Amino acid sequence: MNFKRTLLAAALPLMFTFAGAAQAEMKLKFADIHPAGYPTVVAEENMGKALTKETNGELTFQYFPGGVLGSEKEVIEQMQVGAVQLSRVSLGIVGPVVPDVNVFNMPFIFRDQQHMRNVIDGPVGDEILGKITNSEFGLVALAWMDGGTRNIYTKKPVRKLEDLKGMKIRVQGNPMFIDMMNAMGGNGIAMDTGEIFSALQTGVIDGAENNPPTLLEHNHFQNAKFYSLTGHLILPEPIVMSKITWEKLTPDQQEMVKKAAKAAQAEERVLWDKKSAASEEKLKAAGVEFITVDKKPFYDATASVREKYGAPYADLIKKIEAVQ
Repeated sequence: MNFKRTLLAAALPLMFTFAGAAQAEMKLKFADIHPAGYPTVVAEENMGKALTKETNGELTFQYFPGGVLGSEKEVIEQMQVGAVQLSRVSLGIVGPVVPDVNVFNMPFIFRDQQHMRNVIDGPVGDEILGKITNSEFGLVALAWMDGGTRNIYTKKPVRKLEDLKGMKIRVQGNPMFIDMMNAMGGNGIAMDTGEIFSALQTGVIDGAENNPPTLLEHNHFQNAKFYSLTGHLILPEPIVMSKITWEKLTPDQQEMVKKAAKAAQAEERVLWDKKSAASEEKLKAAGVEFITVDKKPFYDATASVREKYGAPYADLIKKIEAVQ
């Protein structure tokens, strides 16, 4: 992901121009690839409304859900030059640039969803946000959103590990996810979220992996009727702000933004649980078969991935495992 270097170079003069210069009124663009009404989008909108009120209208927000400003990669590029101010992004796309976040990207690193939440709510979660902010990525990481538990959905049923053999499965563009899918016997294919629907339709891929709301909201269930509950990834997702924008804020405004982002973290979680349960019901009603699998073979198959990528994060892994 070498786009960050050229964009950062372009961004540097702007950073120096604006450093510390607070503006009276700022209009901030908040982008998300998920559609309107999605838990992350609703929490973002409420975060913006709270900030407009708290800053007496100094900060106002425009919302761009549904990927209208481009893919996550394209939005990050726009944030790095200050053209977009805020977004919720997948860790998969941050991992190649801020390696420490890959500890959260490792398959089966969390025991379950509650374990993941306890980790991101504590010192480890704050430590990883700090690593994103202090990297040369050009973004300030503010809080975490729950991206749900990811499972595999396919055109033909996957009831056991062997059934996945040779299937072309879409994953996010991170080498670790490709290695993970390949280790489980599938063929990991990286592509943007927006391309999945037609790729399933035309047979370019045999399936993908994600949470129930995404399977429903992006209409992937129309072409993939089998949902195997592997739980291989439980991914938190950071809310990030353009560093250029961050440096234009007054210290008071920065504090308000941080606080509002943490409130959004708590709110999104409640919305997520409701949405996830409702999505599951709707998917079942639409004829999607939820398949309970024995997770152990999938866990064992991905041991090589944890071994390959886990060495640099040995201390972080210990901290994560110690969280109850």
